[in-house]
Amino acid sequence: MIVCSQLFAGFRFNTVVPSENEHHPHWLRVLVIGRRPKATLIRIAVLVVTCFVTFKFILLPIRIEGISMLPTCHEHQFNAVNRLAYLRHEPRRGDIVSVRLAGTSIMFMKRIIGLPGETVSFHAGRALINGQPLAEPYLKLPCNWEHEPIQCGPAQYYVVGDNRSMPFGLHTQGRAERNHIVGKLFL
Repeated sequence: MIVCSQLFAGFRFNTVVPSENEHHPHWLRVLVIGRRPKATLIRIAVLVVTCFVTFKFILLPIRIEGISMLPTCHEHQFNAVNRLAYLRHEPRRGDIVSVRLAGTSIMFMKRIIGLPGETVSFHAGRALINGQPLAEPYLKLPCNWEHEPIQCGPAQYYVVGDNRSMPFGLHTQGRAERNHIVGKLFL
C-alpha cells in the first residue's frame, strides 16, 4: 500500500512529454558548436585572440633555411623564437638566438659563444674566449678554423652556427648588437 497523502501540496510530478514538433539539435551541430552556441562562440573568440597575441608578440614562428646550424637545427625545420626570453636576464653563452638583419622577416639563427667585452678567436678548430678554450659539447662536425681575436663591444655578442665544417669565409658569424637579438629559440 502506497500512501500519497504525505506529499506536500506544492509537489508535482514532471509529466511534460516532448511534443512531436519540438526538435533536438542535429548531432553534427552539437559536435561542431556544442549545445550552447553562445558559450562556444565566446571560447572561439578567446582562442583566436590568444593565438593572435601569442604568435604576433610572444612566439615568432620561423622556418630554418640553410645548413649553418646543423646538426642542431635542420634545413626547412619549423620552430619558434621566444621574444620574451630576455626580459629577466641578458642572453647567455650557449643560447641559440635569432638575430634580426632587416625587419622581422630576415633573420639569422646562431649560437652565442662570446659575451660583451670578451675576445673571441679560433685556433685549430676550437673557439677561444679570452684565450681559453670553450667547451662546446653541441658540436658534432670537425672544424679547422683559424681566426685572429675579435673583441666584442659592451653591447655585442659573438654568434656563430654549429656547423663548423664549412669554411670560415662561407660561414656567417660575428658580432651582433644586443638590440638586434630578437629572442631565444623556443624548442
